[in-house]
Amino acid sequence: MVQSDRPPSGNLAAYNDFLQGRFYAQRETEADQRKAIDYFTGATRLDPDYAAAWAALGDEQAIIAGNYVGGSEAAQSWEMARASVKHALRLDPELAMAHDAYTFILISADHDWKRAEAEAQRTHQLAPDKAYYTLATVQGALGHAQQAVDLLRHGLPTDPLCVRCYDYLARYLPALGEFDQAAQAARRALQINPESYFSRAQLTYIYAMQGNAASALQVAQQEPPGVFRDSALAIALQIGSNRTAAGAALQTAIAKDAGDSAYQIAEIYALRRDPDTMFKWLERANQNRDPGIELLLTDPPVLRYKNDPRFAAFCKKVGLPTTTDARAMP
Repeated sequence: MVQSDRPPSGNLAAYNDFLQGRFYAQRETEADQRKAIDYFTGATRLDPDYAAAWAALGDEQAIIAGNYVGGSEAAQSWEMARASVKHALRLDPELAMAHDAYTFILISADHDWKRAEAEAQRTHQLAPDKAYYTLATVQGALGHAQQAVDLLRHGLPTDPLCVRCYDYLARYLPALGEFDQAAQAARRALQINPESYFSRAQLTYIYAMQGNAASALQVAQQEPPGVFRDSALAIALQIGSNRTAAGAALQTAIAKDAGDSAYQIAEIYALRRDPDTMFKWLERANQNRDPGIELLLTDPPVLRYKNDPRFAAFCKKVGLPTTTDARAMP
């Protein structure tokens, strides 16, 4: 089936709003994501039957929920995302981008890995040249790091400006021990979009895993104020020599962002080689339905403790397999 993002009605004003929304969505900062929501909302008002606009709106609402807000605001944003995407699917059950957006919700909010895999496969059936990113995120969540990397490397030539694709390549490559290539992918994401909070945070984490304290701190300090900066600074300082500063940065992240960043705090305790506290924060991440749990099986510092009985118990609790081809940090 031929996929199109144009409104079947031919409403050019609605299509113009859709294209404006897509422009801001690709910039991947909170302010730009909210501008994208405004434009996609405008497109649905101009043409209430515009399925692609509803799907794009739901995708952006999910990104806000997963990356920038917490608590009741996140729950409300997730519900709006579900409603928008399901409305898109009612309007056009064969719309690949709607199935793609639904996959993201199933992974990040619902932790329904089986349904997410089915939705990703449906996206692939409908748009095989555009579904590699979606399939990669599902395979990564299920612990298939090599498959995830292969999918991203195969698909990137068809969409060489896909910041999210480089971000996830940077996330999965360390799980294969390819740290230099991971850093290169994160830097490429930042070349495309220098304002990407996630890309900078990911580069910080890569340097931290390499033990490069100076580079990790330098990148973390470039983050603007907010949750990404708090966690990036805490991560960077854990591998430095100033233990007082490391502890203080961790406590700042906990005090300010515990509700939004329980998984990232668990990662910090993994870097600190404190599995008891790491597992406590993983439990909190599960209670919060933290989107970071999708990264569990490709996270080298956390995987240091994959042979701990608590790791298998946690995987079972969240419905993930207990095996992975990812490499743990020594």
